[in-house]
Amino acid sequence: MQQQQNVNQNQQVMSQAPNVITTKDLLYLSDMMSWNLMALKKAHFLAGQCQIPELSQALDKAGQMHQRHYEKILGHLQNTNQPTQGMMQQQQQQNQQQNQQMQ
Repeated sequence: MQQQQNVNQNQQVMSQAPNVITTKDLLYLSDMMSWNLMALKKAHFLAGQCQIPELSQALDKAGQMHQRHYEKILGHLQNTNQPTQGMMQQQQQQNQQQNQQMQ
């Protein structure tokens, strides 16, 4: 019990998270970007195919939401680590290639 109290007293509380993204975090963020991009594409495609104006508008709105999420994640990544930008540029290039393949 005494040792546990000493350990707790010796630990410092971080006031802010470190400005580092681990490989695992980066992979998850990359997945999140891919999911949002795919949802954006699907919503845009379905909105174009839809005959019901209200439904088409709702799909467009959903697509815009996913685009905002994608851009927000990208913005956070661009503001953190410089090495991350190179990896995210690779992800963007892969996403662009996927876009071209789908069209």
